[in-house]
Amino acid sequence: MTQAFPLHWPMGFARTQGRRSSQFRTGFDGAHTNVMKSLRSFAQDSGKDVQNVIVSSNVTMMQSDPKDGGVAVYFRWDNTDCCIAVDRYLSVRENLQAIHHVIEAERTKLRHGGLNIVRTSFRGYAALPPPKGPDGQLLPPWRHQLGVPECADLNTAEQAYRNAVKEHHPDKGGDPAKFNLMTDAIRQARDEFKA
Repeated sequence: MTQAFPLHWPMGFARTQGRRSSQFRTGFDGAHTNVMKSLRSFAQDSGKDVQNVIVSSNVTMMQSDPKDGGVAVYFRWDNTDCCIAVDRYLSVRENLQAIHHVIEAERTKLRHGGLNIVRTSFRGYAALPPPKGPDGQLLPPWRHQLGVPECADLNTAEQAYRNAVKEHHPDKGGDPAKFNLMTDAIRQARDEFKA
């Protein structure tokens, strides 16, 4: 199940390098409201319900401006699990406002191109299911699997992986299943940080 906290970045979506500030002047609450209104309007315009909306980020009651400002909005539309994820900007509020604009752009496509054009573009938003472990349970994001913070970079992930290999490698008496999970986690990390 996708979680609101911590940030659940979608599989297969590369992270943005060199984030920057935006020109948006909307606060977090306003940006969140804008996204929810845009999704409701999109549902009304398309005649297809938007369901199960989850806004996933690293925002907590104690930390409104986390180091990793990425946001992923998950929802179900037209029998498709979708995710719009943005981390182009420095803060969660900016990335959330950018998602609002992405949804508004889809509404424009809907008005001028029709439902089939939007369905085609939404294939790119299809959320891949998270990977499952040998026991069939959903695996946590690679950061949790390697035990590194959400804002960890690739170097931190590589170091955590090296430490995990020392502990879990089957040749050193470790658990093969755990070793395979660590290997899969570092693969996901490397994929995420590809430019």
